[in-house]
Amino acid sequence: MSKTEQLNNSEKEIVAVTKHGQATIPKRFREKLGIEAPGKVLFRETEDGEVIVEQVRSPREMRGFAARSEASTDKPASEILKEKRDQDRKERDSQFSTEE
Repeated sequence: MSKTEQLNNSEKEIVAVTKHGQATIPKRFREKLGIEAPGKVLFRETEDGEVIVEQVRSPREMRGFAARSEASTDKPASEILKEKRDQDRKERDSQFSTEE
């Protein structure tokens, strides 16, 4: 069972964790993050000690990703991906940052 709490204009939900370390991500959070079941999520810790949950795209969703458009830069793909990840991470962090 879960319990929803309203605190500081943000919703929080308490969920049980099984003895195997499993927890169910509440539906509204899965929908907000675009997480589909079955699937995978990434847990990462920020420098501030906050834990962020991110959607991990399936290989099926990524199929043909690189072939969708012609190259428009001489930058290596790894550099472009790193820049995009950094940009996405900053956007997500700003979405979930708490205002004091």
